[in-house]
Amino acid sequence: MAKVKAFRLADQDIAPGNRKTVDIPVSVLSDHTPISMSVHVVHGKSPGPVVFISGGIHGDEVIGVEIIRRVLASKSLKSLKGTLLAVPIVNAYGLINHSRYLPDRRDLNRCFPGSETGSLAARLANRFLTEVVTRADLGIDLHSAAIHRTNYPQVRISPGDDKMQELAEVFGAPVVMKSQLREGSLRHAAQIIDKPVLLFEGGEGLRFDEFTIRAGVAGVLRVLNHQGMISRRGVAKPKGAPQFCQSSKWVRAPMGGLLRVFKADGALVRKGERLAVVSDPFGENEMDVLAPFSGIIVGRAVMPIVNEGDAVFHIGCVKSMSEAEGAFEDLESQLEDDPMFDEDEII
Repeated sequence: MAKVKAFRLADQDIAPGNRKTVDIPVSVLSDHTPISMSVHVVHGKSPGPVVFISGGIHGDEVIGVEIIRRVLASKSLKSLKGTLLAVPIVNAYGLINHSRYLPDRRDLNRCFPGSETGSLAARLANRFLTEVVTRADLGIDLHSAAIHRTNYPQVRISPGDDKMQELAEVFGAPVVMKSQLREGSLRHAAQIIDKPVLLFEGGEGLRFDEFTIRAGVAGVLRVLNHQGMISRRGVAKPKGAPQFCQSSKWVRAPMGGLLRVFKADGALVRKGERLAVVSDPFGENEMDVLAPFSGIIVGRAVMPIVNEGDAVFHIGCVKSMSEAEGAFEDLESQLEDDPMFDEDEII
C-alpha cells in the first residue's frame, strides 16, 4: 500500500491521521477586521477520496453549519480513509449579519466561478472554488430555505445525471428533486470542472430543525460510507426509498391577508385538497388555497401575513401516492429512533 502523504492546504501541511482547522484569508473589512474562510481538514491514515462538505454559502442558512458540526464530532471519522474538507461557513459576512447576501448585496451562489480581481462576492467564490472544490473528488453542499420559508429535507440533482441519482438514493433524504443547474451557482461551476456536487436542502433560514439536521447528518455519513471512507458501523441504510419528484410547482396566495395553514411540509396531499385559508383581518372575506394536483409539500411559507400572489406552498409530483406514504413513514420513524441520535450521542 502506498504511503499516505501530508495534505497541503494554504501553505499548511496536515499529517496522515491528523485534523486541523486552516484559515484561508479572504478579505479585510472597512474597519481593518480580517475575514477568512475556515476549512477543517480531517486527513486519514489510509488512502481514499477527497470529499468536501460546505454550509453557509447563504449566510442565513445555519442548518448546514450544525450538520457539519455534528458530522465532525462523529466517532466514524476516527478511522477515516482519504480526506474530508469541512467548510461550515463559506459566507462569514452573511452569517455575521444574519443575511443571505454579502455586504455588496450579491448572492454568492450566483457568482461562481468568480475571479481573483472581481467583486467581493467574485473573490470569495473564486477562493472557495480554487482552494476547496478543485481539491475534491465529490462535494456535498448544505442549504435551507430562505428566511420565512421552510423546506422538507430533500436532495436536488440535475435531470439525467445517473451518478448523482445513485448518490441521492444513498443519502436517503425523503425527497429527491430534479432541478436544472443555474448559471453562477456552485453546482454549475463545479460541473464545468468535472467535480460532482450533491445539494441538500432542508429547514428554514436562521432556525434549527432537529428532523432536518438528523436527515443531513445521516445522509452525509451514508455518502462517506458509500465512498469507502468510513465503516458501516453506526451508519444505517435508509429504510424507505426516497421519492423522486420530476417536477414541482409553487401554489400562490389567491388574495392578500392572514394565512391559516392546515398542511405541514412533508404532507401528502390530493388534488383539490384544502391546504390553507387566506382571510382579511376582519374575517369578512376569505379564500381557500387548494392543491392543484396530488403530491407532497416540499416547501412552504411560514409567515402568516401574505400578499396576493405570494408563494405559499411548493408541491412536488410523485409517481405513487401510496408508495410515497409508506416510504415517508419508514424514513421519519428511522430518524426519530436511530440510536445514532440518542440524546447522549447528540453533542
